Amino acid sequence: MKRNLLVGIALLLSVYLFADEPVKAIHRKIVNPANKEVTVVAHRADWRYAPENSIAAIESSIRLGADVVELDIQKTKDGKLILMHDNTLDRTTTGKGKVSEWTLDSIRTLYLKNGASLRTKHRVPTLEEALLTAKGHVMVNLDKAYPIFDEIFPILEKTGTVDQIIMKGSKPVAQVKKDLGKYLDRILYMPIVNLDSPGALQQIKDFMKEIRPVAFELLFKSDTNQVPKQVKSLLEGKSKIWYNTLWDTMAGGHDDDMSLEDPDEGYGYLIDELGATIIQTDRTAYLLEYLQARKKRSGNK
Repeated sequence: MKRNLLVGIALLLSVYLFADEPVKAIHRKIVNPANKEVTVVAHRADWRYAPENSIAAIESSIRLGADVVELDIQKTKDGKLILMHDNTLDRTTTGKGKVSEWTLDSIRTLYLKNGASLRTKHRVPTLEEALLTAKGHVMVNLDKAYPIFDEIFPILEKTGTVDQIIMKGSKPVAQVKKDLGKYLDRILYMPIVNLDSPGALQQIKDFMKEIRPVAFELLFKSDTNQVPKQVKSLLEGKSKIWYNTLWDTMAGGHDDDMSLEDPDEGYGYLIDELGATIIQTDRTAYLLEYLQARKKRSGNK
């Protein structure tokens, strides 16, 4: 009996000690500029399987093998933080009106809609519930969170997920240091830079000089723009490059739709020609399958 008890305690300790190993491996991959394995970000989690920004969508992303889930934050009338992309309830729930005019208890009575705008059994989760679902399994990119990050951070500490958080923004480096300076050694911050804008290269250089981010999210409308290739050389071995394939004007036309027709021209172009090692997609399963075939995932570095 005593031996069985000791064995049981040992097993529980091993589970506790290594429960967060998956996310630690993902974190190490992201912060290492020499690691060329492609990190996969599930946009609004796996919304083709379950409603966007739902617990079920996060769980599906984890099962598929995504490295990061991108989640959107809104604040209710009573100051509670929930997952919701829009500032209104109409598109994604059975409710109507502004999120800011509903209390959390009222929102809890609603049902989420799926990608076909059909009512489901799923409910709107709080940020805390979402973080506990992701804890130990997957990194979390919090969108629409920059202005309210002081309110978000205590929830990260409460849930023990501070090290899993990725924040992004398009503000100049001086403003980022002012707004988020006290958090920059605790979270991953990735600047968003529009490569079609004048001064884009200087903006990247300023960030490299001041805080040297682990990655930059880059945007450009057409692949006639030569700046993305310059950025590839500029950041080689220093910071990772993040591209979004959600729609065509975010990555010069090399988006999910192009990738469905020819993944080498879509995802492959971003990886091979522009040095992308982080891709945010609405086609998580499809991108993962492509990367496995290209030997761009764990065990195939």
